[in-house]
Amino acid sequence: MKMEIIKMPEQFSVQEAAKFREMAYNLLAAEPTSFELDFSVCYFIDSTGLGVLVGLYKKCKEMDCKIVLKHLQKDVARVFSMTRLDQIFTIL
Repeated sequence: MKMEIIKMPEQFSVQEAAKFREMAYNLLAAEPTSFELDFSVCYFIDSTGLGVLVGLYKKCKEMDCKIVLKHLQKDVARVFSMTRLDQIFTIL
């Protein structure tokens, strides 16, 4: 299974989320792919960004792929904690 490492943008909101979803789903359509998402430079995520990640998580689970989030900045980590998504995603 392929592992795709993706550096997340500084702001993961509506415009970036749409591009990300298209790219990630195209990768999954081509072959089963696990994802490592690097949030080291991402300092903002909105509900659209969260929704896209949840959708990708569900798709990955259906295909027996993994999704791992790494290097979350403090404010982004707080959003995952407040929405309890930190209990669903693997965060390193």
